[in-house]
Amino acid sequence: MNTPTPTKKIASLELGRLIAIFAVVAMHCQLFMTYLQVGETPWLGYLFNQCTRFAVPLFFLIAGFLIQPKLVAAPMVTLKNYCAPLLRIFAVWSVICLLMPFDFGTLLENGYLAERLGYWQYLLSRPINTLLEGGLVHLWFLPALMLAALITALLLHFHKARWLLPIAVVLYLYGVAAGSYYNLTNIWAFCFTRNGPFFSTLMFALGFLIREKEFRLSRGAALAMALIGMAMHLGEAYFLMDFKQPFNSNDYLLGTVLWGTGLFLFLLATPQLGDRPWVFHWAQYVLPIYVAHLPIMILMLDLTGFLQLNTLQAAPLKDAVVFFGTVTFTLLLIKGLEKTPLYRVLFR
Repeated sequence: MNTPTPTKKIASLELGRLIAIFAVVAMHCQLFMTYLQVGETPWLGYLFNQCTRFAVPLFFLIAGFLIQPKLVAAPMVTLKNYCAPLLRIFAVWSVICLLMPFDFGTLLENGYLAERLGYWQYLLSRPINTLLEGGLVHLWFLPALMLAALITALLLHFHKARWLLPIAVVLYLYGVAAGSYYNLTNIWAFCFTRNGPFFSTLMFALGFLIREKEFRLSRGAALAMALIGMAMHLGEAYFLMDFKQPFNSNDYLLGTVLWGTGLFLFLLATPQLGDRPWVFHWAQYVLPIYVAHLPIMILMLDLTGFLQLNTLQAAPLKDAVVFFGTVTFTLLLIKGLEKTPLYRVLFR
C-alpha cells in the first residue's frame, strides 16, 4: 500500500480507485433512499446503492495485483511491512470512532456518557464482529484486507500457492451462502460474513493471480464480463427479496466476482485512461478518504437534522448537503493535516 512514484503507477487503476472511493462515500450517504419511490419501495435508492458495490471488490483486486511481486519475493517480510501501517490506522481510527459522539442532540441533553454508552454496549454485544470492524462499521475493510494478505503470504511461505484459489473460492461461497443467501441456506456463520477473509481473499487472490499469470482480456471482453456480472448481481439481489433479504443490503453475491474482475481487467486493458496529473494527485488520498469520511458523514447527518432537512420535501437538499459536505470536509481535513505529524499517525 506504500505509494509508488507516479511513473510506476498505472493511470487507469488510479482512476478506478478514485471513482471507487467516491462511490463508497455516495453509498454510505444513502442517497435517493427517501424519495422517487415506486409504491413504498425507493427503487432509485436501491439501484444506486447496489450499483456502487463494485467499489470495494475493486480495491481488493488492485491491492492483490500491486503487491504480487513483493509478496512472491519475500512473503512474510512483505506481509509485515504491508500490514503494520494498516493495523495502526485501524487501531487509531477505531479509538477515534469509539470516543467521538455521533448524536449531538443526546449529547447536549443527557451528556457524553449517555450518548456513548449505548453504542459501546452494542459493540460489546457482538464481540467478533466488533473485532473485525473496529470502532465504526466501515473499518471492516482494513482487517479483511490484512487477512487476505495473511492467507496469501502464508500459502506462499509454505510453498502451497496452488491452494490459494481453491481456498479463496470456498471462503467466498461460504460467505455468500451464510450471508445474503442465509434465508435460503440456513448456513450458520460466527460473524457477519462481509467481515473477515470470506470475500476479500478471493478478490485479492484474483488480482494477485492476474498479475502472476499476466492474464488479460480485450476491452470489449472485459466490459462484457463486467456487465454480465453486474446484471447477475442485481438479478440475485432482486431474487433474494422474495426471501426477505433487503435489496440494498447485499455487499457480495455470486455475480459480484465477475463484475469486479471485469472492471479490473477493463482498467488493465486501458492503462492510459485517466492519465492526468490530478488523477495521480488525488488518488494518493484514497485510503485517508476511506477511513475519515464516515465520521464526517455522521456529522453532516446531524447538521441536516439541526437544519430540519429531514422532511420528504427537503430530501434532495438533504442528500446534497450530506454528500457534498462529506466530500468537502473530508478533503479539507486530510489536506489540513497533511503537513502535520498527525498525518502519518492517522493515515499512513
